[in-house]
Amino acid sequence: MRGGNARTGQLFSYVDLEDRVRKNHSLRAIRQIVNDTLVSLEREFAGLYSSIGRPSIAPDQLLRSMLLQAFHSSRSKRLLMERLEYDLVFSWFVEIGFDDPARNHSVFSKNRDWLLKGDIAARVLSTTLSPPKVKRLLSTDHFSVDGTLIEAWASIKSFKPRNGSGGPPSDGGGRYVEADFHGERRSNEAHASTADPDAKLYRTGRGKEAKMCFMGHGLMENRHGLLVDARLTEASGYAERVTSPHMIGPFTGRTEAITLGADRAYDTKDVVKDLRSMKVNPHVAQNVNGRRSAIDGRTTCHPGYGVSLRMGKRIAEAFGGIKTVAEQDKTKLRGRGRVGWAFTFAAASYNLVRLPKLMTDAS
Repeated sequence: MRGGNARTGQLFSYVDLEDRVRKNHSLRAIRQIVNDTLVSLEREFAGLYSSIGRPSIAPDQLLRSMLLQAFHSSRSKRLLMERLEYDLVFSWFVEIGFDDPARNHSVFSKNRDWLLKGDIAARVLSTTLSPPKVKRLLSTDHFSVDGTLIEAWASIKSFKPRNGSGGPPSDGGGRYVEADFHGERRSNEAHASTADPDAKLYRTGRGKEAKMCFMGHGLMENRHGLLVDARLTEASGYAERVTSPHMIGPFTGRTEAITLGADRAYDTKDVVKDLRSMKVNPHVAQNVNGRRSAIDGRTTCHPGYGVSLRMGKRIAEAFGGIKTVAEQDKTKLRGRGRVGWAFTFAAASYNLVRLPKLMTDAS
């Protein structure tokens, strides 16, 4: 018998979102890890908010929504709030009731700014890796470090002299004025972006296009390729070498030495000397292009040196997830602190995507 297409409305709704999400959904395992993480961050949440005034959106709902945005590459808060209206899985993950409307996108953004003021992103990254069942997955002896460029939310036209003089002449076109920068010498010392003063003009090599950028840094453990630290600094040719000792520092202090793999950009005498003084074996790729490498046969003779170089390439997968899936290739925030918050939070989302499968395989 053929069924009809008649629709009947219900006076009451008894839909349980827990029953509408299948048991083997990929977000179930992630949601459990997120639940445990947010419970551990209750004290940090309490310190961010005042005890009086109008209640805000719950910080755990904000973080859950931002994780969904990173998981599913939602390019704007408006689209994220729209999907929360009709996607039952999204509502279930954020813990919004079936009959509760989603927040306005502008209200969501204003409430999100409270979280950007704190060190919540770094705490989320560290707390997700702190449970004993997760710690068993992490290597405590072998790490890799690398850096990547994050394009700033600033146009090259905003890069103007600090004293307010000079620059291409205006033809009265307003914000869309045509400008010819050929032949003009510009530098970070004499110029700054009016849109984001923290961004720096940087290019990756000779003949490459210069862009307004930040430099993101990641520290990865080599066993399963999880990020154990993520930071953001100004873009410069020294940023990677200066940041690496600070990132590996918290993991030193034991009697046995640990290893740190890195590419040729870290092959300098200062980096190698600093790492060895911290009892860190610098498994850095040799740079012999017209120069003498700071890494000699005492390091390259060990079989572990080649293993570190091979495993260190996996950090590119993490940067790919952060920049492509979480859409941090070109940030939509301004200011080093806010951009760094988003970069670190994207690193935490990358770990969360990989942890459920790793935990299942280890059990």
